[in-house]
Amino acid sequence: MIGLREIKSVVALIALVVAFGVAAAEQQTSNQGGVVVRVTPGRLTPEAVTWDFEVVFETHTVPLAGDPAQFTVLLDPQGRTSAALRWDGDPPGGHHRKGVLRFKPLRPAPATVTLKIRGIGGAPERVFTWPVAER
Repeated sequence: MIGLREIKSVVALIALVVAFGVAAAEQQTSNQGGVVVRVTPGRLTPEAVTWDFEVVFETHTVPLAGDPAQFTVLLDPQGRTSAALRWDGDPPGGHHRKGVLRFKPLRPAPATVTLKIRGIGGAPERVFTWPVAER
């Protein structure tokens, strides 16, 4: 059952999104297979030149190999996808990596976008979803 506290939190979040006219840039975290992935979107607006996502990978069990731009995709609720343009961040290796994944915005802009990161730390897929601002 949903309590009053949860309802108030949702109403407050909706009010912030409406008041500022931007997507909530809330960080989301996935902790699977010994790897923590934190993703924070930049401004997700229709007029943006790129949609940027700051990504942090942290682990103490496996080396972080590969180019995140090669195993990440952005998609909308209708299934349209956008491959990452590039990864601007730490090179492969080590146990901590941080950078920005850049995507060409989906046009027309959808109500939400989902970032899917595949194959990190043995997790088949990590899924993060945010609303897209109207302006």
